[in-house]
Amino acid sequence: MAEHSAAPHGSEVRQVDASAYEPAAALLKALVAPLRLALVDLLADAPRCVHELVGALDVPQPLVSQHLKVLRSAGLVATTRRGREVVYRLADDHVAHVVRDAVAHAGESRS
Repeated sequence: MAEHSAAPHGSEVRQVDASAYEPAAALLKALVAPLRLALVDLLADAPRCVHELVGALDVPQPLVSQHLKVLRSAGLVATTRRGREVVYRLADDHVAHVVRDAVAHAGESRS
């Protein structure tokens, strides 16, 4: 049995496997760019085509596409076809909660 060190106030410090945090670290790494946070926030509202995202963010289409590719590679965004357009949507709504909570927290700490 692993020995536990005493923490302040007498509670034991639990043992953790740092490698268990790697998937969460990969998720946060994919979200590190402000534009990616904005994309996730927009896609949490509804699935969107690239041109809609470009219009909402007022940034060049190649930049939006580049960031969508990162989010898609990380498994955070999925696509479907609608005629000739590619529609982007969140693969999992949990990531929207992570982003919106982080944005809210950041706003609180500035107050």
